[in-house]
Amino acid sequence: MITIDNYLDNHYIHRSNWLRAAVLGANDGIISISSLAIGIAAASSTREPIVLATVAGLVAGALSMAAGEYVSVSSQTDIEKADIEREKKELMEMPEEELKILAQIYEKRGLKKETAIQVAKELTEKDALSAHIRDELGITEISQANPIQAALASGAAFTFGGLLPSLVALFAPVKGMEYWLYGFTIVFLIALGAISAKTGGSNILKAILRITIWGTIAMGLSALVGYLFGTSV
Repeated sequence: MITIDNYLDNHYIHRSNWLRAAVLGANDGIISISSLAIGIAAASSTREPIVLATVAGLVAGALSMAAGEYVSVSSQTDIEKADIEREKKELMEMPEEELKILAQIYEKRGLKKETAIQVAKELTEKDALSAHIRDELGITEISQANPIQAALASGAAFTFGGLLPSLVALFAPVKGMEYWLYGFTIVFLIALGAISAKTGGSNILKAILRITIWGTIAMGLSALVGYLFGTSV
């Protein structure tokens, strides 16, 4: 027997909040640490400054990503809570007007006027606030983000992503380091694109192309800066 829970399990939208934060964190970790290491490697003939730059970038980047994600998502939830409180007040002060607004929303979605009014009345009788939060404000359980969850996912993903090019910087030959970093980073990005697309149920090739193209641009510009302004250390 098909239930609504089983039906939703076949879709991927419920993963969007944590998946977005995780993919963003891992992608930023791989690209930013690789780009930083490539820029230093293009200007240096020794391993120490490259490794130091990657470690410093890894720590600062992970903390920055986690803090930034927490603040960003917290701001979003604050706005949502304020709107919900405002909606509660409006439902208490002008219930008839709110009922008409709800009916108009359903009518615009394609229901006949009589049907829209009936649906609005029945949903209002069951749970007026929930109906308005979902259909007037557009806030659902799926769309609501968790600040702590987003911060942890983003920070952990950045750390994992940043560790990959850091290991390359630690063990790859110093001569031609930038080329080793670029090659391995492309492999890492391809893997990330494939995993994120598979997890989210989207097109794998499109995800891989998008992530590798932008990664190549970032690393190429970083190498250019290193070659132009760096001095052999």
